[in-house]
Amino acid sequence: MVPSTDAESARAARDNELVHLLHPDLVGTVRGKAVRVADLDAAIADGIRWTPANVTMTPQNVVADGNPFGARGEVRLHPDPETEVRIAIDDVPPLHLMLCDARDGDGAPWAACVRALLRRTLDDLEAETGLRVVAAFEHEFQLLPLADPRTQPYSLTAARLVEPFPSRLVEALDCAGIEPQMLIAEYGPSQYEITCAPAHGVAAADRALLVRAIVRELALRSEARATFSPITDPEGVGNGVHVHLSFVDRDGAPALADASRPSGLSETAGRFVAGVLSSVRGLIAFTAPSPISAIRLGPHRWSTAHAFLGRVDREALVRIPGQRPGAGGAELSIEFRAADAAAAPHLALGAIVRAGLAGIAAGLEETPAVDEDIVDLDPDELARRGIGALPADLDEALTAAGDAGGPFAGWLPEPLWKAYLAVKRTELEAAEAEPGDVMATYRAFY
Repeated sequence: MVPSTDAESARAARDNELVHLLHPDLVGTVRGKAVRVADLDAAIADGIRWTPANVTMTPQNVVADGNPFGARGEVRLHPDPETEVRIAIDDVPPLHLMLCDARDGDGAPWAACVRALLRRTLDDLEAETGLRVVAAFEHEFQLLPLADPRTQPYSLTAARLVEPFPSRLVEALDCAGIEPQMLIAEYGPSQYEITCAPAHGVAAADRALLVRAIVRELALRSEARATFSPITDPEGVGNGVHVHLSFVDRDGAPALADASRPSGLSETAGRFVAGVLSSVRGLIAFTAPSPISAIRLGPHRWSTAHAFLGRVDREALVRIPGQRPGAGGAELSIEFRAADAAAAPHLALGAIVRAGLAGIAAGLEETPAVDEDIVDLDPDELARRGIGALPADLDEALTAAGDAGGPFAGWLPEPLWKAYLAVKRTELEAAEAEPGDVMATYRAFY
């Protein structure tokens, strides 16, 4: 055998590096296969085989009962080169991945592909309003095993306690092109929040999945585990995902603000928010969709307790955050606060847009912003003010989402809706069967 040169060895190592080709599932994570770098071009050109029922895997690591695919069929995963991430960490092989669209054998989008669904929904918004969505997902997570729970929230001590994790995370996100902005030592024990710059349309939801993957990877390299579970302690505040949205027109100019209107939102944006508020009972089935998500959503938890538009109240369903002085509406966004990482980001963003479109189509009047504390008002007074209630649990939310006369009727293609229902019903049955272990299951999975 002729000894190889250093260059040949390096080239062989590069050719054999694994690239993970991943498809977003229905429970907020990604699944897929890995190919060698040497075979990546072929995978991009032709796709790779994938089993349809894989999209119905649950946090209990089982294929959902009653899913519409069973053991039949085949689709192809087509990598999207614009989502490629390659990060070298320590002395382990690089984290190298791409997100994929799922397509049928004839190349058409697969009916159960959530990236394709979001793309269609955003196209509908643009066709009906001329507007495009720019969005960002803020993630809260906890590092396990927990650091000292007595560490002060929001403090320098809490941020420095877990170094070099925060600094390495920001560096990795920057390397991946995700534009990190801030890392915050949050309120809960060993809880942190990472914020990143907004992105257009589907790329915003893609970024949400990539952030989760990179956080988990960096945590492992720091001899810890990261969990994005909606709640890890029934007495705790939980981990939310705040979805910030704004609109631009076809020329890229900001189109959310109108300083002449009471809330500062344009007429279209006001109707969009009214649609989100009026659709909340079904909307939660896509944005906070685990059996434990409802525990986090309630008064005095700094998540959201009622369906109203607020400015200073962080328990509003939709909030208008403050801006830099002199920004003049260019940075204005609306913040949807009733989401968590059990949601598939493409479904969550798509459902918010779908609900907003329903409000625009119906010509709903803008809901006045509420700036007073309303969490202790009685139900009659809330109803008098038009402030709606959130669904009590996932089962109630799924029923509302499936209402034939509601805003989500016909939104999901039939195979995707059946698959989603199968996943969520399987989760609910598992939660009922083992109530004592439910929180631990979700803490470990997310």
